[in-house]
Amino acid sequence: MIDLLAGAIAFASLMVGLIFLRFWRNTHDRFFIYFALSFWIEGLNRLISGITHSWYEDTPERYLVRLVSYGLIVLAIWEKNRSPLQK
Repeated sequence: MIDLLAGAIAFASLMVGLIFLRFWRNTHDRFFIYFALSFWIEGLNRLISGITHSWYEDTPERYLVRLVSYGLIVLAIWEKNRSPLQK
């Protein structure tokens, strides 16, 4: 059952990344490419976890991958909300 859920989460993350890639192709706004990269990183992390059966979530490698993934989201939001004078 855990394998099924890990696969579903990985698939959903990769598909959401493709949706954000489509938005980026239409608008060329870096906000969407950052979100796409973030979801792909998280999806690959879940996929690797499912394939290797390493379910330990408290390892530093897992936190580092999530830090990069969530850091991209924070960067996208920060960059989107900057005032036009700072660009």
